[in-house]
Amino acid sequence: MTALPPCCCADWVSGLARDHASRLAAVARREGLSGADALDVVQDAFHTLLARPDQESLRDRPQDAANVLAAIVRNAARNARRRHHRAKPHVPLADDLVSELAGPDADIDRAKTSAQLAGCMADLGDIHRSVVTLRILEELSSDEAAAELGLTPSHVSVLLHRARKQLEQCMLAQ
Repeated sequence: MTALPPCCCADWVSGLARDHASRLAAVARREGLSGADALDVVQDAFHTLLARPDQESLRDRPQDAANVLAAIVRNAARNARRRHHRAKPHVPLADDLVSELAGPDADIDRAKTSAQLAGCMADLGDIHRSVVTLRILEELSSDEAAAELGLTPSHVSVLLHRARKQLEQCMLAQ
C-alpha cells in the first residue's frame, strides 16, 4: 500500500482558520448558538468548503473564501438553532399563569426604559458603544471583543467599565 501525498490545501485551510475562526464563531454566536455549538458549526463550515467543487478557485481569493465561510456558518447556525427550537418540548400554559402576566402599564414602562437606554447608548462614544455591543449584546468574551476591535483584553475591560458607568449616570439623570 502506498502512502498518499500530503494535501496541498492544508496550508491554505490552516491560514483561513487562523485568520477567520474567531470571527466565524462570533457570527454563529450572534445567530443564537452556544460557544460549543458555534465551534462545531465553524468546523463543519470548513469541511463543507473543502467539499465544494469551486474550492480550487477560492484558494487564490482568500477574501471570497472567507465570505463563503461566513455565509456557510450563518446558514448552518440558523438551521441548527431552528432544529434545536423544534426539538424542545412545549409545555402548555397553566390557567393561573395567564392572570399573573403584566398589564399594559408594565409594557409601557419597559418601552420607555428601552427608549431611554437607546438614547443613552447613542450618547456614548463610538469605541464605548462598540465594546458594549460586543461584550453585552453579542456576548463575546473580552479576548474575542479585543480581537474584533484590535485592542488588548484589559483595555476592553476598562472601556466596558467606563461605558457602564456612563450609561448608569445617563439613565439616572433622565
